[in-house]
Amino acid sequence: MPPDHARHRNPARRRHALLRAVALACALLPMAMALGRSSDRNKPLDIEAGSQSGVFSSDSVNILSGGVHITQGTLDINSRTARLTMSGGEVVRAVFSGGPVVMSQEMDDGTPMKARADNIDYNLKTEIVVFTGNVSIEQPRGSMSGGRVVYNLQTGSVESGGEGSGRVKMRILPRNSDGDGT
Repeated sequence: MPPDHARHRNPARRRHALLRAVALACALLPMAMALGRSSDRNKPLDIEAGSQSGVFSSDSVNILSGGVHITQGTLDINSRTARLTMSGGEVVRAVFSGGPVVMSQEMDDGTPMKARADNIDYNLKTEIVVFTGNVSIEQPRGSMSGGRVVYNLQTGSVESGGEGSGRVKMRILPRNSDGDGT
């Protein structure tokens, strides 16, 4: 058997190659999921919805429904409903549901990122974002899809997997790729 074929049959080498691919994916995902430009957080938050119930004050919960559109700088989120939890007069958690929830944003390096999921749960206190149900995240350098993706904005840690027996799928393009993978 030629050496190239023997290399592919070696389980330890296959595991090592898989670990390198996962490490590369994890290095790519923080760019894709950091919820974009840090300067966006200093911009006005614009909210449009069919209806709103709650009080925007100290400790409260606001329910937005009837088609929700939220923008802040380059961040753009569309969902059927949103639940905004406030503490001390600040939004501490935003849960978007009624999928698909569609989010797009320009990253700090200027590249676009698009995410789609049935639900997006962003805890601003812990800085953890959980995408669930039919998750699809795309950017020029690659994509990820699966049933659930958890991203920690503080540490850059990413956990992902499929629902039930589903699987996570990733595509990472070479640096100088034109996007079609060739």
